[in-house]
Amino acid sequence: MENRKIAICAENLSKVYKLYNKPSDRLKEALGLTRKKKHTEHYALKNVDMTIYQGECVGIIGTNGSGKSTILKIITGVLNQTKGNLTVNGRISALLELGAGFNMEYNGIENIYLNGTMIGFSKEEIDSKLSDILDFADIGEYVYQPVKTYSSGMFVRLAFAVAINIEPEILIVDEALSVGDVFFQAKCYHKFEEFKKNGKTILFVSHDLSSISKYCDRVFLLNQGTKLGEGTPKEMIDVYKRVLVGQYEIPQESEGLLDDKDIQEAASQSSQDNKGRADNKEKAAGKDSTGKNKNPETLEYGTKQAEIEEVFITDSHNVQSTAVVKGEEFTVHMKVRFFEDLPAPIFAVTIKDIKGIEITGTNTMIEKAFLSSVKKGDCKEVTFTQKMTMQGGEYLLSLGLTGYENEKFVVYHRLYDAINITVISDKNTVGYFDMNSVVKVKDSKKNTQPRWN
Repeated sequence: MENRKIAICAENLSKVYKLYNKPSDRLKEALGLTRKKKHTEHYALKNVDMTIYQGECVGIIGTNGSGKSTILKIITGVLNQTKGNLTVNGRISALLELGAGFNMEYNGIENIYLNGTMIGFSKEEIDSKLSDILDFADIGEYVYQPVKTYSSGMFVRLAFAVAINIEPEILIVDEALSVGDVFFQAKCYHKFEEFKKNGKTILFVSHDLSSISKYCDRVFLLNQGTKLGEGTPKEMIDVYKRVLVGQYEIPQESEGLLDDKDIQEAASQSSQDNKGRADNKEKAAGKDSTGKNKNPETLEYGTKQAEIEEVFITDSHNVQSTAVVKGEEFTVHMKVRFFEDLPAPIFAVTIKDIKGIEITGTNTMIEKAFLSSVKKGDCKEVTFTQKMTMQGGEYLLSLGLTGYENEKFVVYHRLYDAINITVISDKNTVGYFDMNSVVKVKDSKKNTQPRWN
């Protein structure tokens, strides 16, 4: 990393907003009519450090209000930081909220020239790019209508087409793609791949964790205006999931940023208060959650009102194994012990690839397989049996035990990436799954009309 050129460098970046109880307080303070402070300070960002290198695709994740959009606006110059230093090396093209940088009264063509001029292109340079922009946007004659008449999908098509076709060195995208249709999103992500291959820098904010896992080299995790950490997509997504369900203790200001050791501990931490229950896990037979197939970096957390004690997989011959032949049935077994009365626990399994992208999964609530309450001391054995249709390769199995208490979602116990699954296959098709197509080829009848369904 040291020899790579820096595209964006933020040091101790902070953004503070003054909040007033009523407009008159703002006026009194502005005019110096009171010595008493009439505002409270809200930190949208607080002492955030961030270094992004040229050619990287970097993601920013966090809950709503964590400061993701604020830092993007500071980087793009829409906002000024309250304090801290920011250095940007390269021409930026940004796709932030819908409408940013567009005049609603202008038509699409006029807005293309407006945006290009704002970035610093001459009319001749925009002329040369116009055809590519219109082809990518693909909104037809609507490009000659005022953009205030556009649907959100048409708007984002035009905005993204402009953003990527003006040859930026840094592309910044903030959730805007979520309003586009599936075909346009696929086209945009294909463009991301092109950008990465060409050494361009991409800064990407999204709640779509699968896209973050797939496209990003590194990820920054923000929470309540502070940076919790940075690392691989898998590391940061695992910590983020704990933040989402309130199972992660946010560091105090004096504790500072998570270092690499903290991240690893967050990814493998288990409750020390439950050591007395550990002996029960040792009873699991063969290659289960305590055997050699267990991932030593399993992320484990929860309230521990109940606990997953035993996990293993059996193949179609009912033999315990983590090697599954494609096309055959296999079963995931989990044994759960309850330490409190619970209204309606939900048992879940998820399979992810080694990049952390969730491929498939289900739970007992979706399957309507178990909707009952349980008592303290109960022990349940749960099995999920299905046919293996995924492509040959290595995968990770995650398990969950959750529920709702007074409409509040509660995580009792989770084991992320607990066991490795090896899928054995002599035929891999395209993508994640084999559709088990039945293919026939026959002579075509002449003079038939084309048919598209």
